[in-house]
Amino acid sequence: MLYTPLLPEAASGTLEPRHVVVPVRQMCPHAELLLGSVARHDREGKAVVVETVAGPLEIGYERLVVALGAQTRVLPVPGLAAHGLGFKDLADAIALRNRILLQLESAVIRSDDPSELGFVFVGAGYAGVEALAELNDMTHAALRFYPSLRDVPQRWVLVEAAPKILPEIPRRLGEYAARRLSERGVEIHVGTTLESYDGDVAMLANGAHVPAKTLVWTAGVRASPLLPKLGLPLEERGRVVVDETLRVQGLDDVWALGDCAAVVNTKTPGVYDPPTSQHALRQARRLTKNLTGEPRPYGYRMLGQVATLGRFKGIAELPGGLRLWGFLGWFITRTYHLYQLPLLSRKLRVVVDWTVALFFRRDIVELSMLGHPVPLGARSESAGADSDRAENP
Repeated sequence: MLYTPLLPEAASGTLEPRHVVVPVRQMCPHAELLLGSVARHDREGKAVVVETVAGPLEIGYERLVVALGAQTRVLPVPGLAAHGLGFKDLADAIALRNRILLQLESAVIRSDDPSELGFVFVGAGYAGVEALAELNDMTHAALRFYPSLRDVPQRWVLVEAAPKILPEIPRRLGEYAARRLSERGVEIHVGTTLESYDGDVAMLANGAHVPAKTLVWTAGVRASPLLPKLGLPLEERGRVVVDETLRVQGLDDVWALGDCAAVVNTKTPGVYDPPTSQHALRQARRLTKNLTGEPRPYGYRMLGQVATLGRFKGIAELPGGLRLWGFLGWFITRTYHLYQLPLLSRKLRVVVDWTVALFFRRDIVELSMLGHPVPLGARSESAGADSDRAENP
C-alpha cells in the first residue's frame, strides 16, 4: 500500500522508496490476502472471479467492499501518451528520478541543446507542485558533481488550466507557493493547457514553446477501468454510486469508498469528496464502523491542508483558519504525514530517513537497472566476446 503524499520525497531521494509503501500482509495480519485481478462479478451468486498468479479463483462473499482507487487521466493530447511521464505510483517516481539524472549526464555532452535541461510539469495540484519542488531541489543539489553544467541554464515550467496553482487551498497560501517557486526560477503558466509534445518541445495553448526532454503529467485522475466489470451503478465520471453510508446504490451487501467512488459527504452537501488521501482514510474509518455496527452517514470536514515546497519550505492551513508557511509549514506538513502513515515501524524508518537527510546531501544514485537484470544468456555471450578479444588482440 503506497502512501502517496510521500511519493515526491521518494522520487527526490530524501526517503528510501521502500519506506513509503507498507506490506499489506504486515498491515492486515488477520486478513487473507490473494494477489490477482478481478475478472468478473456474479451479483446473484455473491461471488467474484479473480485471475491470480496460479490461475482463476472464485471467491464467495457475505459483503463486498470495492476500493480499486484511480488511475492517471490521460487526455488525447498529441504525443503525450508516447513521450510523457506519469506520477502516480512508486515506479513512476523512480522512473522520473532516473530520467532527470540521465538528462544531466546527457547535458554534459550536449550542453548546447536547451531541451536537455528542460522540465515541464502539467498539472499544478498537490502532486505536480510537490514533485516539481522536490526534484528541482534534487537537480540543483546534484550540480556540485557536474561542474560543466553550473552555468548552463535550466528551465522548469509548471502548467495549470485553472487561474492559479494549488486551486484546492486558500488563495494566500497558493500565492505564497507561486512566489517561492518563481524565486527559484520556475516558470508558471496558469489558465492554459498542453497542446502537443513531441519528446523535445512542449507546445502550450498560450503560444509558448518549451524545449524539454522531460514532461510530467499530473493533471487529474480517473476511476479504475476495472469498475465496469463489476456490474455496479456508475455515474458519468465512471465512479461507483454510493449513498451517505458508503453502501452501493441499490445493493445491500456491496460497499465502495476512495477514489473509485462518488462519495456523498454530509458535511459538504452537494459536493463529492475529492480524491485525496485525507478523505479516503476518513471514509475507511467510517466504513469499518458501518460494517461492524449500525450504519451511519459519512461526514467529514477537512481539518486543514498541507503541502511541501522542497527542503525546509512548505504551506499548511490548520483548524480555525490558522495559516503557516516557510519552515513552520514544512514542519507541520511532515508531522501530519508521519501521523497518518500506517505502522510504527514505517514511521520510525521515515523519521530516520528525514534525520539523515538533515546532515547529509541528497543522494543522486540512478536506479534504471533496478528490476531489469541482464539475462544470463546475454552475459555469457558478452563474456565469450570478451574472451575472443583477449585471444585475438
